[in-house]
Amino acid sequence: MTHHRTPTVDGLDVFYREAGAADAPVLLLLHGYPTSSHMFRHLIPALADRYHVIAPDHIGFGRSSAPSVDEFPYTFDALADVTTRFLEQVGVTRYTVYVQDYGAPIAWRLALRHPTAVEGVISQNGNAYEEGFVDDFWAPIWAYGADPSPENESALRPALEREAVEWQYTHGVPDPTTVDPDAWEHDLTLLSRPGVDRAQLHLFGDYVTNRDLYPRLHEWLRETQVPVLAVWGRNDEIFASAGAEAFRRDVPSARVELLDGGHFLLESNLDDVVKVIRDWRSGF
Repeated sequence: MTHHRTPTVDGLDVFYREAGAADAPVLLLLHGYPTSSHMFRHLIPALADRYHVIAPDHIGFGRSSAPSVDEFPYTFDALADVTTRFLEQVGVTRYTVYVQDYGAPIAWRLALRHPTAVEGVISQNGNAYEEGFVDDFWAPIWAYGADPSPENESALRPALEREAVEWQYTHGVPDPTTVDPDAWEHDLTLLSRPGVDRAQLHLFGDYVTNRDLYPRLHEWLRETQVPVLAVWGRNDEIFASAGAEAFRRDVPSARVELLDGGHFLLESNLDDVVKVIRDWRSGF
């Protein structure tokens, strides 16, 4: 059974989904843009027999609080701060982390702040290497981060709109009819909340700080040799599969599985992902 809870963390509501035995190993699911813990709605029950699964919505996403940019600093550091205090509040000290898209830079900050807390890394199209960036997709984001001019903002605003959100779900998927349209409709509804557009633009502008973390993250990976599973939609036009294969440079034992899917692999390849995670987990 999946539970839906909303504690208050530093005056902010943090919605999360939770399932599995309280004494099981913790699996922390960190979602990406433009979605929420909703992206894990099918994965959670599929893994709850082995893990204590916890999936929060980041601030500004899903059912968590979405304060204005004047009330909350929408940076990846700030999102990691809230996640850190959320984990303290729910009593989680050690966990395997499953990251996708924005979940990755949040998790990398958690790992660098508390290096022994992370027992394993499952990266599902969650980037950690320069090789992962698809140039055509990222060019307007780097431009906006360097210069948040009205012109560069105008070039990014379509990323908040229906066509781009739907594309994130369907590109690279051999059979788009396997993707539930409710997924992007859910995201679009929550993206339309007042002020969320400005929050998302702030995060686009802050993304360059994630690249700056990579050398420290790679050092942590080399030093700890934490178990890594990179299960990736190989047709992703946002984060290329080279980003998955690069994990082996720092963790030679990393398992890399490239599946025939896109950015939101859980929508089209859920059963494959579950099978890979279960098999990977059995080795530890």
